[in-house]
Amino acid sequence: MVIELTALDSNFTIMIVIIAVAGLIYAVLLAFQTLKHPTGTKEMNRISNAIQVGANSYLKKQLTSIGVMVAILAAILVMLPAHQPEGFPSIRLGRMLAFLMGAGFSATVGYAGMNIATRANVRVAAAANKSFGDAVKIAYRGGTVAGMLTDGLGLLGGIIAFIIFREWAFEVLLGFGFGGTLIALFYRVGGGIFTKAADVGADLVGKVEKGIPEDDPRNAAVVADLVGDNVGDCAGMAADIFESYEVTEVAAMILGLAAFPPAIYGFKGVLFPLMVRAIGVLSSIIGTYAVRLRGERENAMRAITRGYSVSAVASIIGFFILSYFYMQGLTDLNTGSAIVWWNFPVAIMAGIGLAVSTNFLTEHFTSTESKAVKGMSKACQTGAATNLLEGIAVGYESSVWAIVSIAIAIFVSVIIFGTLGVTAFYGVALCGIGQLTLTGNNVAMDTFGPIADNAQGIAEMTKDESFTPRAKDVLADMDSVGNTTKAVTKGIAIASAVIAAVSLFRSYIELPLLLGGEELLILDLSIPLIFIGLLVGGAIPLLFSSISVKAVGKAAAKMIREVRRQFAEIPGLWEGKADPDYERCVSISTRAAQKELLPLGILAIASPLLVGFLLSGVALGGFLGGAIIASQLLAVFMANAGGAFDNAKKSIEDGLYGGKGSDAHKAAVIGDTVGDPLKDTAGPALNPMMKVINLIALLVGPLILQVSVISYIAGEPVSSFAFNPSLLGIAIVIILTAALAFGLWYSKRESEEILE
Repeated sequence: MVIELTALDSNFTIMIVIIAVAGLIYAVLLAFQTLKHPTGTKEMNRISNAIQVGANSYLKKQLTSIGVMVAILAAILVMLPAHQPEGFPSIRLGRMLAFLMGAGFSATVGYAGMNIATRANVRVAAAANKSFGDAVKIAYRGGTVAGMLTDGLGLLGGIIAFIIFREWAFEVLLGFGFGGTLIALFYRVGGGIFTKAADVGADLVGKVEKGIPEDDPRNAAVVADLVGDNVGDCAGMAADIFESYEVTEVAAMILGLAAFPPAIYGFKGVLFPLMVRAIGVLSSIIGTYAVRLRGERENAMRAITRGYSVSAVASIIGFFILSYFYMQGLTDLNTGSAIVWWNFPVAIMAGIGLAVSTNFLTEHFTSTESKAVKGMSKACQTGAATNLLEGIAVGYESSVWAIVSIAIAIFVSVIIFGTLGVTAFYGVALCGIGQLTLTGNNVAMDTFGPIADNAQGIAEMTKDESFTPRAKDVLADMDSVGNTTKAVTKGIAIASAVIAAVSLFRSYIELPLLLGGEELLILDLSIPLIFIGLLVGGAIPLLFSSISVKAVGKAAAKMIREVRRQFAEIPGLWEGKADPDYERCVSISTRAAQKELLPLGILAIASPLLVGFLLSGVALGGFLGGAIIASQLLAVFMANAGGAFDNAKKSIEDGLYGGKGSDAHKAAVIGDTVGDPLKDTAGPALNPMMKVINLIALLVGPLILQVSVISYIAGEPVSSFAFNPSLLGIAIVIILTAALAFGLWYSKRESEEILE
């Protein structure tokens, strides 16, 4: 039986559709505004075109290579069991189509956002000759295109599923979230390997061995490095934030249905998080126009922060108004007590507070003005080893405070509801919704970084006299600000991934109950099966990080050899009379990134399935908990240590302790090349990884209950387990074990080839 919408629910549904479409239209308008600006000289356009061609070529190859996996998983999804309520379209077919829609939307956000960024870079470079303010405005609005696409498409996908499937939309939306998360995983991993292989190769040969500037046109890897900034930070981060946007939306809708049954309350629990997101879209648009310099001497970071603050204030006002008029008359199903309307905006504000604290902590540990980075710069005077030790210590400490801030946000969003039941976890989901309310601003801040970095690279590589000294100073300042904004958004992405994973963790319990079954998970660590799952889950992020960091090392080794070869074999290259073969280095990064996707994809998909089908659904619940904790600690450690290494290097390049070419500078470059794969490859890739395993658990959980080799039997006073050696269960375990073994062998085989 289809539950009818109330008049207010119908009006909100229409409003959400209109606002989602408005966000997409605004993205298109910003794209046209960005592209109308002048592109500078012919030489500048030659370099920019090389970046565009390389970035587009890479993403096309990546999408082609993962298309087969997407098709296979779509076929599997349509065969997985699903509850089919009477009077509704096919849930299985809807889930598959939603999976394809999520994958398509995620790919579109990354691809379109990156395309605008690769066209904005030359326009920013040209504007720097005339006005600092114009250069900042073009860079920020060019980045906002990806942000508004993320907002619009994420919101549109959620509301389309709701309109068609109503109270059963949560099953379909699992496919939507999984599709977006899968693409984000491959974008993040592939883009991270690509960019850091080029960056490490360019820095070690150029800065350390040859003593030439970062973007010297004689360095064959420099174009690949500039391309990598786009495929890693633009496409990768946009897809990463998009899938967090999707997944928190899915979790909130599942928990909203469980906490506030539609038969009693209508669809308040489902539509409220979507309306919050709609308010965020409008607030991001408002904040965009506050990002403008008040005079040519104002710091660009101050203007960007002002835009973020304006959006935040507008959002908070909207949340309270919405909650007051819409979230009245609700009660907690577990306790029967009334829920005060202001609990909901407070839970959302806990998420906004987490975003603010993440910004503060990231700047505290990675800014060039921080004591941590100054200490690392000082340590470079005594060599690379002391710099590395100092940076590792900074990363470890930052991870502690980051997880404390996440714990506080979760505590606040739970405690205000006065219960530990499903209503409290709905508050946690709202915390995640709140943290990503200003997604448009967050993605704009991140994309600002590579646009500014590329603009500075174009200025350095241009051989004619296109740039005044003032323009180069402007671009250097913007690049420095871009490093900070990228670090901040990485921190937000990691924190949002943890909140989303925690919400999905509770959804793993509630989903079977919504389907009329029993709990999949009993939260009791004294049960050995759960503790075993916890241990294995905690180990998987370390193995995932090991493979991804090793992949960068292997690809960087190839890049270093190629750059050295070109310097040695191309006549006139060192003198600047001949051009290097940039395309060959782009090709090396592309091939390396494609090859290394396979073992990482297998590990993320097969490991939770193997635990579930072998050790039961309760063991898989423990696996999810262990993976969430280890992923957060590792991701923040790697992101902040890497960011601190980068800014310690930049501090010395600005003249500290001997400046460029000094021994301290060489030590700092080595630290930066170690930190690069941590902050831009392994760390960010853990965000989608932890959500992939959670969504897989939700999608396959019902089948695991039926065919797992070991079954958990709850009992009083003692629980037990039993072997259930069904042919299907054993076959699945054998296939998954073989897949994991192949993935690990494949990654090791590539390592041996590098050493030859």
